[in-house]
Amino acid sequence: MEIVVIIVAVLIVIVMVLLLIKLFQTKKAYATLQDRYKDIVDRDAEIQKRESRILELSQKQSTLETDLKKRLQELNNEYSKYRSIYDNLRKELSLLEESLEIQSFGVYRPHFDFSTSEEYKAKIEQNYERLKDLIKQERAARCTTEWSVSGSRRDGERMTKQYTKLMLRAFNGECDASILKVRWNNAIVMEERIRKAFEAINKTGTVYNIFIAPEYLDLKIEELRLTHELQEKLYKEKEEQRRIQEQMREEERVQREIELAKKEAEDEEKRYQKALEKARIELNRAEGAELDALNQKIKELERQLQAAQELKERAISRAQITKSGHVYIISNIGSFGENVFKIGMTRRFEPFDRINELGDASVPFKFDIHAMVYSENAPELESKLQKHFESKQVNLVNERKEFFNVTIDEIEEFAKANNLAVTITKLAEAKEYRETLALRQQALQQGAPLKEPSPFPETLISAS
Repeated sequence: MEIVVIIVAVLIVIVMVLLLIKLFQTKKAYATLQDRYKDIVDRDAEIQKRESRILELSQKQSTLETDLKKRLQELNNEYSKYRSIYDNLRKELSLLEESLEIQSFGVYRPHFDFSTSEEYKAKIEQNYERLKDLIKQERAARCTTEWSVSGSRRDGERMTKQYTKLMLRAFNGECDASILKVRWNNAIVMEERIRKAFEAINKTGTVYNIFIAPEYLDLKIEELRLTHELQEKLYKEKEEQRRIQEQMREEERVQREIELAKKEAEDEEKRYQKALEKARIELNRAEGAELDALNQKIKELERQLQAAQELKERAISRAQITKSGHVYIISNIGSFGENVFKIGMTRRFEPFDRINELGDASVPFKFDIHAMVYSENAPELESKLQKHFESKQVNLVNERKEFFNVTIDEIEEFAKANNLAVTITKLAEAKEYRETLALRQQALQQGAPLKEPSPFPETLISAS
Protein backbone atom coordinates (compact mmCIF):
# COMPACT_ATOMS: atom_id res chain seq x y z
CA MET A 1 0.00 0.00 0.00
CA GLU A 2 2.81 2.34 0.81
CA ILE A 3 4.50 1.58 -2.57
CA VAL A 4 1.36 2.56 -4.45
CA VAL A 5 1.18 5.81 -2.53
CA ILE A 6 4.81 6.52 -3.34
CA ILE A 7 4.31 5.81 -7.05
CA VAL A 8 1.24 8.04 -7.15
CA ALA A 9 3.13 10.77 -5.38
CA VAL A 10 6.02 10.50 -7.87
CA LEU A 11 3.61 10.66 -10.80
CA ILE A 12 1.92 13.71 -9.33
CA VAL A 13 5.32 15.37 -8.95
CA ILE A 14 6.25 14.55 -12.57
CA VAL A 15 2.93 15.92 -13.83
CA MET A 16 3.38 19.08 -11.84
CA VAL A 17 6.91 19.52 -13.16
CA LEU A 18 5.66 19.10 -16.73
CA LEU A 19 2.86 21.57 -16.09
CA LEU A 20 5.32 24.04 -14.65
CA ILE A 21 7.57 23.65 -17.75
CA LYS A 22 4.60 24.16 -20.06
CA LEU A 23 3.46 27.16 -18.04
CA PHE A 24 6.97 28.63 -18.26
CA GLN A 25 7.08 28.10 -22.04
CA THR A 26 3.64 29.67 -22.43
CA LYS A 27 4.59 32.68 -20.35
CA LYS A 28 7.80 33.05 -22.40
CA ALA A 29 5.89 32.90 -25.70
CA TYR A 30 3.33 35.35 -24.35
CA ALA A 31 6.08 37.67 -23.23
CA THR A 32 7.64 37.47 -26.72
CA LEU A 33 4.32 38.27 -28.41
CA GLN A 34 3.61 40.99 -25.94
CA ASP A 35 7.00 42.51 -26.55
CA ARG A 36 6.47 42.27 -30.33
CA TYR A 37 3.01 43.80 -30.35
CA LYS A 38 3.32 45.99 -27.26
CA ASP A 39 2.55 49.13 -29.35
CA ILE A 40 -0.67 47.65 -30.73
CA VAL A 41 -3.61 48.68 -28.59
CA ASP A 42 -6.37 48.01 -31.07
CA ARG A 43 -6.20 45.58 -34.02
CA ASP A 44 -8.55 47.61 -36.24
CA ALA A 45 -6.68 50.76 -35.43
CA GLU A 46 -3.41 49.04 -36.33
CA ILE A 47 -4.85 47.79 -39.62
CA GLN A 48 -6.06 51.29 -40.44
CA LYS A 49 -2.68 52.69 -39.49
CA ARG A 50 -0.89 50.27 -41.76
CA GLU A 51 -3.29 50.92 -44.64
CA SER A 52 -2.65 54.64 -44.21
CA ARG A 53 1.06 53.96 -44.31
CA ILE A 54 0.70 51.92 -47.48
CA LEU A 55 -1.41 54.68 -49.07
CA GLU A 56 1.18 57.26 -48.07
CA LEU A 57 3.99 55.18 -49.60
CA SER A 58 1.92 54.71 -52.77
CA GLN A 59 1.35 58.45 -53.05
CA LYS A 60 5.05 59.10 -52.53
CA GLN A 61 5.87 56.54 -55.22
CA SER A 62 3.38 58.16 -57.59
CA THR A 63 4.87 61.59 -56.86
CA LEU A 64 8.36 60.21 -57.39
CA GLU A 65 7.36 58.65 -60.73
CA THR A 66 5.78 61.94 -61.79
CA ASP A 67 8.93 63.83 -60.82
CA LEU A 68 11.09 61.31 -62.67
CA LYS A 69 8.94 61.59 -65.81
CA LYS A 70 9.04 65.35 -65.57
CA ARG A 71 12.81 65.29 -65.15
CA LEU A 72 13.15 62.86 -68.03
CA GLN A 73 11.07 65.17 -70.21
CA GLU A 74 13.24 68.10 -69.18
CA LEU A 75 16.37 66.11 -70.03
CA ASN A 76 14.89 65.14 -73.42
CA ASN A 77 14.05 68.78 -74.11
CA GLU A 78 17.55 69.84 -73.13
CA TYR A 79 19.05 67.11 -75.31
CA SER A 80 16.91 68.19 -78.29
CA LYS A 81 17.91 71.80 -77.70
CA TYR A 82 21.63 71.10 -77.47
CA ARG A 83 21.44 68.55 -80.28
CA SER A 84 19.90 71.22 -82.48
CA ILE A 85 22.68 73.62 -81.51
CA TYR A 86 25.28 70.93 -82.23
CA ASP A 87 23.73 70.11 -85.62
CA ASN A 88 23.63 73.80 -86.56
CA LEU A 89 27.25 74.29 -85.51
CA ARG A 90 28.29 71.18 -87.40
CA LYS A 91 26.34 72.36 -90.42
CA GLU A 92 27.96 75.80 -90.33
CA LEU A 93 31.39 74.24 -89.87
CA SER A 94 30.75 71.97 -92.84
CA LEU A 95 29.69 74.96 -94.89
CA LEU A 96 33.00 76.59 -94.11
CA GLU A 97 34.98 73.42 -94.77
CA GLU A 98 32.86 72.51 -97.81
CA SER A 99 33.01 68.88 -96.72
CA LEU A 100 29.32 68.20 -96.11
CA GLU A 101 28.01 65.18 -97.94
CA ILE A 102 25.51 65.74 -100.75
CA GLN A 103 22.88 63.62 -98.98
CA SER A 104 22.79 66.11 -96.08
CA PHE A 105 21.37 68.80 -98.36
CA GLY A 106 19.86 66.72 -101.15
CA VAL A 107 20.59 66.56 -104.88
CA TYR A 108 20.56 69.82 -106.82
CA ARG A 109 17.58 70.21 -109.14
CA PRO A 110 17.86 72.61 -112.11
CA HIS A 111 15.87 75.86 -111.81
CA PHE A 112 16.22 76.87 -115.46
CA ASP A 113 15.61 75.09 -118.73
CA PHE A 114 17.68 76.88 -121.35
CA SER A 115 18.70 74.78 -124.32
CA THR A 116 22.11 76.37 -124.96
CA SER A 117 24.96 77.85 -122.94
CA GLU A 118 24.52 81.16 -124.76
CA GLU A 119 21.04 81.53 -123.26
CA TYR A 120 22.51 80.98 -119.79
CA LYS A 121 25.17 83.61 -120.46
CA ALA A 122 22.49 86.09 -121.59
CA LYS A 123 20.47 85.40 -118.45
CA ILE A 124 23.56 85.95 -116.25
CA GLU A 125 24.12 89.29 -118.01
CA GLN A 126 20.51 90.27 -117.26
CA ASN A 127 21.01 89.25 -113.63
CA TYR A 128 24.13 91.44 -113.44
CA GLU A 129 22.24 94.45 -114.83
CA ARG A 130 19.44 94.00 -112.28
CA LEU A 131 22.00 93.88 -109.46
CA LYS A 132 23.58 97.12 -110.74
CA ASP A 133 20.16 98.79 -110.92
CA LEU A 134 19.38 97.87 -107.32
CA ILE A 135 22.68 99.37 -106.17
CA LYS A 136 22.21 102.54 -108.27
CA GLN A 137 18.65 103.00 -106.97
CA GLU A 138 19.93 102.41 -103.42
CA ARG A 139 17.51 99.51 -103.00
CA ALA A 140 20.19 96.83 -102.50
CA ALA A 141 20.33 97.72 -98.80
CA ARG A 142 18.06 99.88 -96.63
CA CYS A 143 18.41 101.82 -93.41
CA THR A 144 15.26 102.26 -91.32
CA THR A 145 16.69 105.06 -89.17
CA GLU A 146 17.76 108.63 -90.08
CA TRP A 147 21.04 108.99 -88.24
CA SER A 148 22.73 112.19 -87.12
CA VAL A 149 26.39 112.52 -86.21
CA SER A 150 27.12 115.38 -83.79
CA GLY A 151 23.77 116.83 -84.75
CA SER A 152 24.54 116.69 -88.48
CA ARG A 153 22.15 114.65 -90.66
CA ARG A 154 24.52 114.96 -93.63
CA ASP A 155 27.27 113.26 -91.64
CA GLY A 156 24.71 110.69 -90.56
CA GLU A 157 23.81 109.99 -94.18
CA ARG A 158 27.51 109.70 -95.06
CA MET A 159 28.05 107.22 -92.24
CA THR A 160 24.99 105.22 -93.32
CA LYS A 161 26.20 105.06 -96.95
CA GLN A 162 29.68 104.01 -95.91
CA TYR A 163 28.41 101.25 -93.66
CA THR A 164 25.90 100.14 -96.32
CA LYS A 165 28.71 99.98 -98.88
CA LEU A 166 30.84 98.00 -96.44
CA MET A 167 28.02 95.47 -95.84
CA LEU A 168 27.38 95.07 -99.56
CA ARG A 169 31.09 94.58 -100.26
CA ALA A 170 31.30 91.92 -97.55
CA PHE A 171 28.22 90.16 -98.88
CA ASN A 172 29.38 90.38 -102.51
CA GLY A 173 32.76 88.94 -101.48
CA GLU A 174 31.08 85.96 -99.81
CA CYS A 175 28.84 85.44 -102.85
CA ASP A 176 31.71 85.71 -105.33
CA ALA A 177 33.73 83.17 -103.35
CA SER A 178 30.79 80.74 -103.29
CA ILE A 179 30.00 81.24 -106.98
CA LEU A 180 33.65 80.72 -107.89
CA LYS A 181 33.75 77.41 -105.99
CA VAL A 182 30.36 76.05 -107.07
CA ARG A 183 30.51 72.50 -108.45
CA TRP A 184 28.07 69.71 -109.21
CA ASN A 185 28.53 68.24 -105.72
CA ASN A 186 28.34 71.44 -103.63
CA ALA A 187 25.77 73.70 -105.35
CA ILE A 188 23.22 73.39 -102.54
CA VAL A 189 25.94 73.84 -99.92
CA MET A 190 27.13 77.04 -101.62
CA GLU A 191 23.54 78.31 -101.79
CA GLU A 192 23.15 77.70 -98.06
CA ARG A 193 26.50 79.40 -97.49
CA ILE A 194 25.25 82.56 -99.22
CA ARG A 195 22.09 82.55 -97.09
CA LYS A 196 24.14 82.18 -93.92
CA ALA A 197 26.38 85.06 -94.98
CA PHE A 198 23.26 87.16 -95.64
CA GLU A 199 21.97 86.45 -92.13
CA ALA A 200 25.34 87.08 -90.45
CA ILE A 201 26.03 90.37 -92.26
CA ASN A 202 22.50 91.63 -91.66
CA LYS A 203 22.95 90.77 -88.00
CA THR A 204 25.96 93.08 -87.81
CA GLY A 205 23.88 95.80 -89.45
CA THR A 206 21.25 95.78 -86.70
CA VAL A 207 23.41 98.24 -84.71
CA TYR A 208 22.62 100.92 -87.32
CA ASN A 209 19.32 99.37 -88.51
CA ILE A 210 20.84 98.68 -91.95
CA PHE A 211 19.73 95.54 -93.83
CA ILE A 212 20.59 94.05 -97.20
CA ALA A 213 17.36 93.61 -99.15
CA PRO A 214 15.94 90.09 -99.66
CA GLU A 215 15.58 90.98 -103.36
CA TYR A 216 19.35 91.40 -103.57
CA LEU A 217 19.83 88.01 -101.91
CA ASP A 218 17.44 86.40 -104.41
CA LEU A 219 19.43 87.81 -107.32
CA LYS A 220 22.68 86.48 -105.85
CA ILE A 221 21.12 83.03 -105.39
CA GLU A 222 19.92 83.24 -108.99
CA GLU A 223 23.44 84.14 -110.12
CA LEU A 224 24.83 81.12 -108.28
CA ARG A 225 22.26 78.79 -109.85
CA LEU A 226 22.78 80.24 -113.32
CA THR A 227 26.56 79.90 -113.02
CA HIS A 228 26.28 76.33 -111.83
CA GLU A 229 23.82 75.31 -114.54
CA LEU A 230 25.95 77.12 -117.16
CA GLN A 231 28.91 74.94 -116.13
CA GLU A 232 26.73 71.84 -116.40
CA LYS A 233 25.43 72.93 -119.81
CA LEU A 234 28.97 73.63 -121.06
CA TYR A 235 30.01 70.17 -119.86
CA LYS A 236 27.06 68.55 -121.63
CA GLU A 237 27.75 70.51 -124.81
CA LYS A 238 31.37 69.40 -124.65
CA GLU A 239 30.23 65.81 -124.16
CA GLU A 240 27.79 66.17 -127.05
CA GLN A 241 30.55 67.49 -129.29
CA ARG A 242 32.74 64.61 -128.24
CA ARG A 243 29.90 62.20 -128.99
CA ILE A 244 29.35 63.77 -132.43
CA GLN A 245 33.07 63.56 -133.20
CA GLU A 246 33.12 59.98 -132.04
CA GLN A 247 30.08 59.26 -134.20
CA MET A 248 31.77 60.91 -137.18
CA ARG A 249 34.90 58.82 -136.62
CA GLU A 250 32.71 55.74 -136.35
CA GLU A 251 30.93 56.67 -139.58
CA GLU A 252 34.29 57.13 -141.32
CA ARG A 253 35.47 53.80 -139.97
CA VAL A 254 32.27 52.13 -141.17
CA GLN A 255 32.62 53.67 -144.60
CA ARG A 256 36.23 52.52 -144.81
CA GLU A 257 35.21 49.01 -143.80
CA ILE A 258 32.40 48.99 -146.35
CA GLU A 259 34.68 50.30 -149.10
CA LEU A 260 37.31 47.75 -148.17
CA ALA A 261 34.72 44.95 -148.15
CA LYS A 262 33.39 46.18 -151.50
CA LYS A 263 36.89 46.28 -153.01
CA GLU A 264 37.74 42.83 -151.67
CA ALA A 265 34.45 41.48 -153.03
CA GLU A 266 35.17 43.06 -156.43
CA ASP A 267 38.67 41.56 -156.43
CA GLU A 268 37.21 38.17 -155.53
CA GLU A 269 34.61 38.54 -158.27
CA LYS A 270 37.27 39.35 -160.89
CA ARG A 271 39.47 36.46 -159.72
CA TYR A 272 36.63 33.95 -159.87
CA GLN A 273 35.48 35.28 -163.25
CA LYS A 274 38.97 34.79 -164.69
CA ALA A 275 39.23 31.34 -163.16
CA LEU A 276 35.78 30.48 -164.52
CA GLU A 277 36.64 31.70 -168.03
CA LYS A 278 39.87 29.69 -167.93
CA ALA A 279 38.01 26.57 -166.75
CA ARG A 280 35.42 26.91 -169.54
CA ILE A 281 38.19 27.17 -172.16
CA GLU A 282 39.83 24.05 -170.71
CA LEU A 283 36.43 22.35 -170.70
CA ASN A 284 36.24 22.53 -174.49
CA ARG A 285 39.51 20.55 -174.75
CA ALA A 286 38.87 18.06 -171.97
CA GLU A 287 37.63 14.51 -172.34
CA GLY A 288 36.56 11.67 -170.10
CA ALA A 289 37.36 11.93 -166.39
CA GLU A 290 39.01 15.28 -166.87
CA LEU A 291 35.73 16.62 -168.27
CA ASP A 292 33.83 15.60 -165.12
CA ALA A 293 36.46 17.20 -162.86
CA LEU A 294 36.30 20.46 -164.81
CA ASN A 295 32.50 20.49 -164.62
CA GLN A 296 32.74 20.14 -160.82
CA LYS A 297 35.37 22.88 -160.70
CA ILE A 298 33.18 25.17 -162.82
CA LYS A 299 30.20 24.63 -160.48
CA GLU A 300 32.36 25.44 -157.44
CA LEU A 301 33.75 28.57 -159.14
CA GLU A 302 30.23 29.68 -160.09
CA ARG A 303 29.14 29.25 -156.43
CA GLN A 304 32.14 31.24 -155.19
CA LEU A 305 31.54 33.93 -157.83
CA GLN A 306 27.91 34.23 -156.73
CA ALA A 307 28.99 34.55 -153.06
CA ALA A 308 31.48 37.29 -154.00
CA GLN A 309 28.78 39.13 -155.96
CA GLU A 310 26.36 38.88 -153.03
CA LEU A 311 29.03 40.24 -150.67
CA LYS A 312 29.63 43.12 -153.05
CA GLU A 313 25.91 43.87 -153.30
CA ARG A 314 25.60 43.73 -149.51
CA ALA A 315 28.48 46.19 -149.13
CA ILE A 316 26.92 48.54 -151.68
CA SER A 317 23.55 48.22 -149.95
CA ARG A 318 25.09 48.98 -146.55
CA ALA A 319 26.77 52.06 -147.99
CA GLN A 320 23.45 53.29 -149.39
CA ILE A 321 21.45 52.63 -146.20
CA THR A 322 23.01 55.08 -143.76
CA LYS A 323 21.07 53.86 -140.70
CA SER A 324 21.59 50.16 -141.14
CA GLY A 325 23.57 48.30 -138.52
CA HIS A 326 23.42 45.80 -135.68
CA VAL A 327 21.91 46.21 -132.22
CA TYR A 328 23.74 44.07 -129.69
CA ILE A 329 22.91 42.85 -126.18
CA ILE A 330 25.98 41.80 -124.21
CA SER A 331 26.97 41.06 -120.62
CA ASN A 332 30.13 40.81 -118.54
CA ILE A 333 29.34 39.16 -115.20
CA GLY A 334 33.00 39.12 -114.19
CA SER A 335 33.09 42.92 -114.39
CA PHE A 336 29.54 44.01 -113.57
CA GLY A 337 27.78 41.04 -111.99
CA GLU A 338 24.61 39.17 -112.89
CA ASN A 339 21.66 40.74 -114.76
CA VAL A 340 23.59 43.76 -116.04
CA PHE A 341 23.41 44.09 -119.83
CA LYS A 342 24.82 46.63 -122.28
CA ILE A 343 22.39 47.48 -125.08
CA GLY A 344 24.19 49.26 -127.89
CA MET A 345 24.42 49.67 -131.64
CA THR A 346 27.20 49.43 -134.22
CA ARG A 347 27.26 50.12 -137.93
CA ARG A 348 30.48 48.18 -138.42
CA PHE A 349 30.50 45.84 -141.39
CA GLU A 350 31.80 43.23 -138.94
CA PRO A 351 29.83 43.95 -135.71
CA PHE A 352 31.87 41.50 -133.65
CA ASP A 353 34.88 43.79 -134.02
CA ARG A 354 33.03 46.37 -131.92
CA ILE A 355 32.30 43.80 -129.18
CA ASN A 356 35.96 42.82 -129.11
CA GLU A 357 36.93 46.48 -128.74
CA LEU A 358 34.60 46.88 -125.75
CA GLY A 359 36.19 43.87 -124.08
CA ASP A 360 39.77 45.04 -124.55
CA ALA A 361 41.68 46.86 -121.80
CA SER A 362 38.79 48.75 -120.17
CA VAL A 363 37.36 45.65 -118.43
CA PRO A 364 39.09 42.59 -116.94
CA PHE A 365 37.03 40.04 -118.92
CA LYS A 366 35.52 39.75 -122.38
CA PHE A 367 31.85 40.42 -123.09
CA ASP A 368 29.39 37.62 -123.85
CA ILE A 369 26.96 38.18 -126.72
CA HIS A 370 23.32 37.34 -125.94
CA ALA A 371 21.77 38.80 -129.11
CA MET A 372 22.88 40.48 -132.33
CA VAL A 373 20.02 42.00 -134.37
CA TYR A 374 20.47 43.47 -137.85
CA SER A 375 18.18 46.38 -138.65
CA GLU A 376 17.92 48.84 -141.51
CA ASN A 377 17.23 51.49 -138.85
CA ALA A 378 19.54 50.39 -136.05
CA PRO A 379 19.47 53.72 -134.12
CA GLU A 380 15.68 53.55 -133.91
CA LEU A 381 15.70 49.95 -132.65
CA GLU A 382 18.44 50.76 -130.14
CA SER A 383 16.51 53.78 -128.89
CA LYS A 384 13.33 51.74 -128.58
CA LEU A 385 15.07 49.10 -126.50
CA GLN A 386 16.79 51.62 -124.25
CA LYS A 387 13.59 53.62 -123.80
CA HIS A 388 11.73 50.48 -122.76
CA PHE A 389 14.27 49.75 -119.99
CA GLU A 390 14.95 53.41 -119.14
CA SER A 391 13.84 53.06 -115.50
CA LYS A 392 16.37 50.25 -115.01
CA GLN A 393 19.39 52.11 -116.35
CA VAL A 394 22.45 51.65 -114.12
CA ASN A 395 23.72 55.23 -114.57
CA LEU A 396 20.76 57.61 -114.13
CA VAL A 397 22.85 60.71 -114.91
CA ASN A 398 24.68 59.82 -118.13
CA GLU A 399 22.35 58.12 -120.60
CA ARG A 400 25.27 57.32 -122.91
CA LYS A 401 26.35 54.65 -120.45
CA GLU A 402 24.16 51.97 -121.97
CA PHE A 403 24.05 49.49 -119.08
CA PHE A 404 20.73 48.22 -117.75
CA ASN A 405 19.86 46.15 -114.69
CA VAL A 406 17.40 43.71 -116.29
CA THR A 407 16.98 39.98 -116.71
CA ILE A 408 17.43 38.08 -119.93
CA ASP A 409 13.78 36.99 -119.70
CA GLU A 410 12.66 40.64 -119.79
CA ILE A 411 14.74 41.19 -122.92
CA GLU A 412 13.22 38.07 -124.49
CA GLU A 413 9.70 39.32 -123.68
CA PHE A 414 10.49 42.62 -125.42
CA ALA A 415 11.79 40.77 -128.49
CA LYS A 416 8.60 38.65 -128.69
CA ALA A 417 6.32 41.66 -128.16
CA ASN A 418 8.05 43.55 -131.00
CA ASN A 419 8.31 40.55 -133.35
CA LEU A 420 12.10 40.67 -133.52
CA ALA A 421 13.51 37.74 -135.44
CA VAL A 422 16.40 37.06 -133.10
CA THR A 423 17.82 34.13 -131.20
CA ILE A 424 18.66 35.07 -127.62
CA THR A 425 21.40 33.20 -125.79
CA LYS A 426 20.33 33.07 -122.15
CA LEU A 427 23.45 31.57 -120.60
CA ALA A 428 26.54 33.76 -120.31
CA GLU A 429 29.58 31.59 -120.98
CA ALA A 430 31.95 33.98 -119.12
CA LYS A 431 34.76 31.52 -119.88
CA GLU A 432 37.72 33.48 -118.52
CA TYR A 433 35.80 34.62 -115.44
CA ARG A 434 34.61 31.14 -114.51
CA GLU A 435 38.05 29.65 -115.14
CA THR A 436 39.55 32.35 -112.88
CA LEU A 437 37.11 31.45 -110.10
CA ALA A 438 37.93 27.75 -110.53
CA LEU A 439 41.66 28.43 -110.29
CA ARG A 440 41.20 30.52 -107.17
CA GLN A 441 38.99 27.89 -105.57
CA GLN A 442 41.52 25.19 -106.42
CA ALA A 443 44.33 27.25 -104.92
CA LEU A 444 42.31 27.75 -101.72
CA GLN A 445 41.56 24.04 -101.39
CA GLN A 446 45.20 23.15 -101.86
CA GLY A 447 46.28 25.81 -99.40
CA ALA A 448 48.50 27.43 -102.00
CA PRO A 449 48.93 31.22 -101.80
CA LEU A 450 47.29 33.20 -104.58
CA LYS A 451 49.50 35.31 -106.81
CA GLU A 452 47.47 38.40 -105.98
CA PRO A 453 44.32 39.27 -104.02
CA SER A 454 40.99 38.55 -105.64
CA PRO A 455 39.57 41.64 -107.34
CA PHE A 456 36.02 40.33 -106.98
CA PRO A 457 33.58 41.06 -104.16
CA GLU A 458 32.94 38.09 -101.85
CA THR A 459 29.23 38.22 -102.65
CA LEU A 460 29.98 37.98 -106.36
CA ILE A 461 32.27 34.96 -105.83
CA SER A 462 29.79 33.12 -103.64
CA ALA A 463 26.89 33.89 -105.96
CA SER A 464 28.73 32.48 -108.91
